[in-house]
Amino acid sequence: MIREHELVVLKRDKEEWGLEAGDVGTVVLVYPHGGYMVEFVDHEGNTLALLDLAEEEVAPLRGPALLRAKGA
Repeated sequence: MIREHELVVLKRDKEEWGLEAGDVGTVVLVYPHGGYMVEFVDHEGNTLALLDLAEEEVAPLRGPALLRAKGA
């Protein structure tokens, strides 16, 4: 079960938002009937997208993970 404030990994591209599968976001809200509101930020903490996502669109970030900069 994914909880609020947990890091999740996007499983599908969201091209309209410039997001790709593998991008990491933070769960802001868990909806009672399923799904999540997830915030994606840049390296300075600026919000890039705040999306309502279905359970099958994200996975919990587990184990050691290396976050990488895109376009660096």
